[in-house]
Amino acid sequence: MRRIVWIKGVILFSIFSLLWGCATRRDVVVLDRETNRLSSQVNTQQKDRESLQRDIEKLQKDFKTLQAEVTGESKKAHADLLLRLDNLQTEVRTLQTGFQEYKELSQKPSKEMDRLKENMALRTKALEDKEKISDERDKNLEERIKGIDERLKGLEGRIGQLIAKQSEIEGSLRAKETSAEGKGVPTRAGDLYKDAYETYQKGDYEAARRKFEAFLKQYPNTELSDNAQFWIGESYFGKKDYEKAILEYEKAIAKYPEGDKVPAALLKQAFAFLELGDKTNGRNLLKRVMERYPQSEQADMAKRRLDTIK
Repeated sequence: MRRIVWIKGVILFSIFSLLWGCATRRDVVVLDRETNRLSSQVNTQQKDRESLQRDIEKLQKDFKTLQAEVTGESKKAHADLLLRLDNLQTEVRTLQTGFQEYKELSQKPSKEMDRLKENMALRTKALEDKEKISDERDKNLEERIKGIDERLKGLEGRIGQLIAKQSEIEGSLRAKETSAEGKGVPTRAGDLYKDAYETYQKGDYEAARRKFEAFLKQYPNTELSDNAQFWIGESYFGKKDYEKAILEYEKAIAKYPEGDKVPAALLKQAFAFLELGDKTNGRNLLKRVMERYPQSEQADMAKRRLDTIK
């Protein structure tokens, strides 16, 4: 221990001698003051960096919450924001390294200190500029997300109205089609049709289709025949076999042009084309429903659906 103390004393004495030989007492005082001032600046900048780090962490937290609330286009915007945040953190780490260098070099000659101060000033300015750009982009992102949310709310309202209309139509159809009395339909035909329709309502589309087809073979020209043909199309639609559904709807339109299922068949043909990604035919059929049957429930549904197609 004494030897170590002795070595330290020698080193301190050597440093003191070196400083005494290189500078006057006045220069040492000036250098001390400059060093203290620079150290104070470093501490201030360190506090600013910590505050900035807290803001970044809060921004990341807000970003994660926002990411869970939006989809589609907003996700891409969020990905851009995340990349900018990563870049910003990289700049912060670089600035932190600069602060450390600043501390280590605070005791070195004034020329090197001036160079370091200039370097730190440039880094700080670059970081501030990036923060301003990031703030502007964040504002733009918030506006875009707000617009998307409003569009989604409007779309949800329209979909809700469509579902309500469809439920109303299905209810009336159910009441109409489960009763064959008073239509001049043979009792046997009515029973077969009712059995097929009830099977469809249970969600067994394949069995329902076979039963409707069997009904049409025996009774191709009753008042329920156009309905049976329509529900064959619906059974394919329910299984998402949209191409076959379109063909079966066309049979209902062509074979029973005076039947009351023609507007519904045209409407569901349009929906099937849209499901296949064919917006042209989908739009044309929706417009046809509106033009030919302007007072029907299907025309109202066609108009609402047409408004949602971009």
